Amino acid sequence: MSFKSIVRELKEMKDGIGNVSRRGSEGRRWRSRTRSHIAPDHAAPPSTSVEQGRWANLPPELLLDIIQRVEESETSWPSRAVVVSCASVCKSWREITKEIVKTPEQCGKLTFPISLKQPGPRESPIQCFIKRDRATCTYLLYFGLVPSEDERDKMLLAARKIRRATCTDFVVSLVADDFSRASSTYVGKLRSNFLGTKFTIYDSQPPCEAAIQSKSRLNKRFNSKQVSPRVSACNYSVGTISYELNVLRTRGPRRMHCVMDSIPISCLQEGGSVPTPSLFTHSLDEPTSPSPASKGKDKVTEFSSTSLVDIPVPVPGPCEPLVLKNKAPRWHEQLQCWCLNFRGRVTVASVKNFQLVAAVDPTHKISSAEQEKVILQFGKIGKDIFTMDYRYPLSALQAFAICLSSFDTKPACE
Repeated sequence: MSFKSIVRELKEMKDGIGNVSRRGSEGRRWRSRTRSHIAPDHAAPPSTSVEQGRWANLPPELLLDIIQRVEESETSWPSRAVVVSCASVCKSWREITKEIVKTPEQCGKLTFPISLKQPGPRESPIQCFIKRDRATCTYLLYFGLVPSEDERDKMLLAARKIRRATCTDFVVSLVADDFSRASSTYVGKLRSNFLGTKFTIYDSQPPCEAAIQSKSRLNKRFNSKQVSPRVSACNYSVGTISYELNVLRTRGPRRMHCVMDSIPISCLQEGGSVPTPSLFTHSLDEPTSPSPASKGKDKVTEFSSTSLVDIPVPVPGPCEPLVLKNKAPRWHEQLQCWCLNFRGRVTVASVKNFQLVAAVDPTHKISSAEQEKVILQFGKIGKDIFTMDYRYPLSALQAFAICLSSFDTKPACE
């Protein structure tokens, strides 16, 4: 660039700055003259609405290509949050994003909150870990192999242990600072009996249409002042966990059986499927506006567990429910302990460690390969760090609830 052109550009820049300053001084003088006048209330539209309309008016073909490229490139958290951000731009972006993003069973990825209630992938398991906080009795489920040093782990679910006179509750939420059952972040709970040998898994929404119909009939009995209008007044029983009593105090690991009432055993057959919810009943995946009954209320007070109605969820059709049992370990003579092959995911011996496989009857047409697959694996790797790997047909919520049952005290089983 020549010296003359540089001087010319500097002169143009100076003239531009002078024009801006003159316009600014004229604006100040005009504001001083009109300060005593009352202007009509014609507020200019905010810039966000202009941006919203501009993004929403993108050609559908271009928008589809953009979101597809983003969804394919961002495979794991925290970069996966970009896909969620695309769905938050506007309604048209959200609809296209929901069409592109597949369930964990199909793609093996966790994206929206509803992914935590959908079954995991059929082949490779989704690997997670659990952090236990003894001081606050909370358990945090994170996505990933092991905790990272920069604390950028993606938290999936949180649970708090609440001891009662006759039972123990583990309340499960999407956030770690709000465990109110009246909150929109409430997703379910785990309840034990007095001895801690039997647990019931409750979901905040039904996984099948039969339970939805019973819910619509039952909710008429509740007054809108009793519970939040955005939250279901019911808990749906989706499974039970039973630990065998060890009356003779014999040596050996815990023995457990899980009956998943909402999952038919036919899902393990070729072409089988599991009832899969598409969105939360209180619309966690989409922005919600408060109902007229809840306007003016900043917080909804937590109601007691007795105000929640527990509804058993029947398995759709005449098929039997899926039953899971812990894989029998082998006794290692040299180490003098019970051992299981956790494939490097468990490093510390603990009575809490287990692997669950399907307990199938010979009459069911299920291949031996499916019977040997480890559906859920849980084990200890540190003082308060545990790994949790789950796959189809369990969801993250169901797997987390089963693992939470291992944390409760069981003097009658050991």
